[in-house]
Amino acid sequence: MSEGHPHPHPHPHPHSHSHSHSHDAGEMATVVDMDIPDEALSPGELSRRQMFRRAGLLGAGLTAASVLGAPGTAAATGAGREGGDGRDGREPKDGYLWLAGDHHIHTQYSSDAMYRVVDQVRHANAYGLDWMVITDHGSVTHAKIGVEKVNPDIVAARQVVRDTLVFQGLEWNIPAAEHGTVFVAPGRGEVDTLKEFENSFDGAVKGATASTPKNEALAVAGLNFLAEAVKRRRVPDALFLANHPARKGIDSPHEIRAWRDTAPEIAVGMEGAPGHQAAGIPKPNGPGSGRGYYDNSPSADSFPGYPAESYKTFGGFDWMTATVGGLWDSLLAEGRPWWITANSDSHTVHGDASDRGPNSDFDANGRYEDPVYKGVPNLANGDFWPGYYSRTHVGATSFAYGAVMDGIRRGRVWVDHGGLISGLVVRARARGNGGGVTLGDTLSVRPGTKVEVSIQITLANRPNWAQFIPTLARVDVIQGDVTGPVSDKDVFTTPKTKVVTSYEVGKNSGTVTFTYQVGAVDHPVYVRLRGTDGNRVAPGLLGPSVDPHGPAMDVLGDADPWKDLWFYSNPVWIVPRR
Repeated sequence: MSEGHPHPHPHPHPHSHSHSHSHDAGEMATVVDMDIPDEALSPGELSRRQMFRRAGLLGAGLTAASVLGAPGTAAATGAGREGGDGRDGREPKDGYLWLAGDHHIHTQYSSDAMYRVVDQVRHANAYGLDWMVITDHGSVTHAKIGVEKVNPDIVAARQVVRDTLVFQGLEWNIPAAEHGTVFVAPGRGEVDTLKEFENSFDGAVKGATASTPKNEALAVAGLNFLAEAVKRRRVPDALFLANHPARKGIDSPHEIRAWRDTAPEIAVGMEGAPGHQAAGIPKPNGPGSGRGYYDNSPSADSFPGYPAESYKTFGGFDWMTATVGGLWDSLLAEGRPWWITANSDSHTVHGDASDRGPNSDFDANGRYEDPVYKGVPNLANGDFWPGYYSRTHVGATSFAYGAVMDGIRRGRVWVDHGGLISGLVVRARARGNGGGVTLGDTLSVRPGTKVEVSIQITLANRPNWAQFIPTLARVDVIQGDVTGPVSDKDVFTTPKTKVVTSYEVGKNSGTVTFTYQVGAVDHPVYVRLRGTDGNRVAPGLLGPSVDPHGPAMDVLGDADPWKDLWFYSNPVWIVPRR
């Protein structure tokens, strides 16, 4: 394990041999990360930072050195682990560290979860995650005491597990809508800011869950609060992402557009795939529900325009993302960023033999007692550990809190299930030229310039946590026209987006490369990617002319997530200069 002491300790301390490499990597990353304030450092770390500061070395140069130094050391350590740890992203690719993470994880401070913070962090680290966000549910109890009580556990976990960045956040009950991840960069104001936000703007705390204009306005006010908190430097940074957006049909298109347009630097995207993926495992070996617990039907608060199939998943992904030409594309076609992620939503893990601690009083204490060994694997649990199945890969400029948040905000993100692929590098560029731009970025060219998109995929090179090496069968290129802002804020389709070409992979190891010819560009477009193991496909919901071989609707009660794997990328934009 990589918790500072990377090997078991049968021998007593003090030890005469040196194994300082692991300490150095983690400490260096912490010491040079200026998003972490001095007061959050240990005395030793503070001493090192002050030494660098006095020497005039603390800055971009030293930070860059730590990117290529400390993470590289961690990657080398991880490579020796039995079964591997999935840290392919620690090797710089295309100028970025592609750091795997998860922004949706619960602990014993949630009324429907049970693990300690350090339990989730240790598992996330062991399963290859570089960053993670603790997002216990917003509630009256959490707002009163939980948001403060969990912080020391998070701070302690940061110290114990040095090579996984641990953010504090919460799962916001968005007024009038679904849940969302809100998280902030570590710093002096992280607890106070989250506490004030939760007490002022959480739908459950404020009794504002119904889909009314007043409650929708409260959600917008909450995002403005976060933007103001960053502007006034109460916290170094803050982000919001909508969770399981189509699960209950209560995130209407106009609400999503309002969040995005209100605070574009804060509200940046949504879960393209929900957590709870084990929920689809058939009984008696699993819960026998829908992947993500997408087993709902419309309610009085649901947006009436959504079709019945929107309440289901497709290859484990949310209908908003899985439908080519659907809601996600209608947002992208406006030319404004709205990114996707994939997470565990880990509460209680499928097959785990733990149980909540006895004599717990959550309402009084804001937490459950530490979990205990139950002795019987619980096959009715619908979650995986963080990193076990769902991963969000972020292109970061360094191994640092601020760099991860910046990568998410800029859309340098691709996601996968079950370790379908090990790496993805995408470049849009003028044909025949080097350079270009990557995911989330905009390539600006002269009108009529011929543009191409190069795609390099590192195929899965080790067994996933279900103990097989996934095989990528096909890669789809999806292209859409950017047509500008819509007048109808509730529209959730766009007519000019479709699968424009597909590539059969034809091999199961090494690296594959493809080059998609966009052609001469005379109007703004975007290009995004999707890949599959090819096990379950069906024509897309908008017809085979739009999506001939899309993800099939998951079967309620019979949807083993390991038998249907996909990856998705965020788009790259190509815009002719005027």
